[in-house]
Amino acid sequence: MLIHLQNLREHRELLRDYTELKDVNLRRSFEAENGLFMAESNEVIGRVLAAGYRPRSLLLTPHWLEIIAPHLGKSPFTGGDPHGGPIPVFIADEALLESLVGFHLHRGAIASIERPPLLDPSEILARSRRVLVLEDLVDHTNVGAAVRSGAACGYDAILVTPSCADPLYRRAVRVSMGTIFQLPCTRLSRWPDPELFHQNGFELAALALNENAVDLRDYAAELAGDPTRRVALVAGAERDGLKKRTLAGVDKVVRIEMAHGVDSLNVAAACAVACWATERQNPFEGEQNR
Repeated sequence: MLIHLQNLREHRELLRDYTELKDVNLRRSFEAENGLFMAESNEVIGRVLAAGYRPRSLLLTPHWLEIIAPHLGKSPFTGGDPHGGPIPVFIADEALLESLVGFHLHRGAIASIERPPLLDPSEILARSRRVLVLEDLVDHTNVGAAVRSGAACGYDAILVTPSCADPLYRRAVRVSMGTIFQLPCTRLSRWPDPELFHQNGFELAALALNENAVDLRDYAAELAGDPTRRVALVAGAERDGLKKRTLAGVDKVVRIEMAHGVDSLNVAAACAVACWATERQNPFEGEQNR
């Protein structure tokens, strides 16, 4: 259902989803209370619709309607209508759109999406071989980048701890390029919870620079020798890393060796390296410079 906006006095109730998008705290409470999240850019909107999520509404500049229309036409919630069917599709010029959302949308397209119920972690673990666990990350950019790395490297799922930043927050979704919709993701109700993982046949491998940690290259070779092993890779918060009680409950502590005096990698970069290494078969076989 196309709705051409001429001013912001129209459809105020429906447009509430798009206000105060830069206020993280306000949006966090608003989105949780209203059961929604935001998808920004045509690529991300295309992926969320393809994954079967239900749109509440879309807000587009005229240019992006033509690009997003085929995705709308394939959604089960639009009845095959490329203009949204019963779903409101607001069309506005860039100036009006910017005045509503509070900033310039480079890709002129944003959608309000119904937030699905949380998946059961045990059900996710039962059908997974490699999962990435994010402990208490604060920065949504890091969450999105870690999700994208996990998806790109073939990991099966993402689990976040109770205090971790929301992987469905607008910035996290955008940085993940919508890959958050291509693999299961849920929030754990308690943490640490090694029993949950052990009951489902997983070993917990923590990324940390402890003195007794195993070199990632050695751990990757160890995993390659036994493809039946199921691994939950755990990465910690930006400043402090993993909590001591988390490290006390894991089965293995793994480190990424640093060079040139670098003390550590950003958590998102560390996830990319570790996910790539632990999912591939013998990634470091034949390496000369150990």
